[in-house]
Amino acid sequence: MPGVILVGLPGVGKSTAGRQVAQKLDRSFHDTDDVLHGRFGLSSADMIRTVGVDVFRHREFEVLRDLVATNDVIATGGGIVTTRPARELLRATGRVIWLDSPPSLLRDRVATGDRPLLGDDAAQRLVELDLERRPFYQEVASAVVDATRPLTNVVSLIVEIVREWEACA
Repeated sequence: MPGVILVGLPGVGKSTAGRQVAQKLDRSFHDTDDVLHGRFGLSSADMIRTVGVDVFRHREFEVLRDLVATNDVIATGGGIVTTRPARELLRATGRVIWLDSPPSLLRDRVATGDRPLLGDDAAQRLVELDLERRPFYQEVASAVVDATRPLTNVVSLIVEIVREWEACA
């Protein structure tokens, strides 16, 4: 069975939900940010500051390319959809779930943590990112889950979608 890839804005819960989904499906879980850190010894934030966004996105794509060959649950960085090669790869998997939430609900979740791409006004930047990335998330998504629901509901919905995919395979 092919893997399951979670996309969405920063703070939407891709990693949190992904870990629980992987556990329920008895699969391994990978967070692309964690894999990047393991490979390059830098957090995603430090990598962006050190080598720049373009190099970071290239490395992120390489990690994604390696992970999509598995049947694991993968939580991506929120901006992975911003490059054409990543979108093409995501579309080709046919197993992408977009966790969608209004930026206003994510503001508090991203207030803590090192997120250089959000800048000094995270609330405003999330609105901008939503406008920029929403068409890309729509382009790659095989399914959409309303991430404003409680985490247990989000996890259950994702598991249900994956099981439906498996039943159709």
